[in-house]
Amino acid sequence: MRIDNQSGKVYIAGHRGMVGQAIWQHLDGVGYENLVGRTSDELDLRDPHATRQFFEEEQPDFVVLAAARVGGILANDRYPADFIGDNLAIQQSVINAAHETGVDRLIFLGSTCIYPKHAPQPMSEDSLLTGPLEPTNQWYAVAKIAGHKLCEAMHRQHGDDMVTLMPTNLYGPGDDFDLETSHVLPALLRKAHEAKGAAPDGSDAPVTLWGSGEPKREFLYVDDLADAVRFVLETPKDEIREVAPDGMLNVGIGEDLSINDLMALIQDIVGHNGPVEHDRSKPDGTPRKLVDTSRLDTLGWQADTALRDGIETTYDWFKQRVTSNVER
Repeated sequence: MRIDNQSGKVYIAGHRGMVGQAIWQHLDGVGYENLVGRTSDELDLRDPHATRQFFEEEQPDFVVLAAARVGGILANDRYPADFIGDNLAIQQSVINAAHETGVDRLIFLGSTCIYPKHAPQPMSEDSLLTGPLEPTNQWYAVAKIAGHKLCEAMHRQHGDDMVTLMPTNLYGPGDDFDLETSHVLPALLRKAHEAKGAAPDGSDAPVTLWGSGEPKREFLYVDDLADAVRFVLETPKDEIREVAPDGMLNVGIGEDLSINDLMALIQDIVGHNGPVEHDRSKPDGTPRKLVDTSRLDTLGWQADTALRDGIETTYDWFKQRVTSNVER
């Protein structure tokens, strides 16, 4: 039986980011009446005192912790202290404030990069901490592992209802298309778009992929994650704990593809007919990151956005909202 939580006050931490925006819009669209958010200028979640004061003033019933410092391989490599430090600080502030003010349920959003580099595929929640991490994103991964473990500890010691969702690679409208900080899918979308007609003779210029292009990745449309958040908000605690005693649930689509195949799909969508080159001096990252979604499947939720459909919608958003800032 679903729980009607639509009248409760829901604080969405990070509501201006791609994930937070999608969650806000989705909850608002299905009838949630009392959503609360603060920008980073209005509330620095790294500050535990300011965060606790906000919680005392607003008294949210539910919290969705989507605030985080995020980025791709390049950003993780350049700013390791920021990635581990900022995320640890945000998580500590929000989770502690939720505990101290008696929040009914907190949903913490992690990432499947928490799993070992060579975890058995598909990766189950039980794979956590069974092997070394992928070095290129270990700083972010360690912070997200700590966030989940803090939620698990709060439940074990205090009985707090805190659940962790571990989504696979996310994409969608509102994504980061900056080549210095973006993840692979938006980066390739932008590269293919900008390479159209960019060769000296007016033909399509090459697009360069990092590494071999052979690693496989799974991609989840951000609106599907937003619906998973809604689903978990409305699922009774006992049902969640029956399938996830540690409170952790993978969120994915159960299918993956190689980066080379992703590039071919993007080329078809964008209309890019130029060559694809590989910079093999750059790292491949984790060989494969397919997640086992059996826990969430058992509860009754599955993603329903096909990859091509999601990329087409994302590309339309990119052309409408971003191209004016990135055109040559």
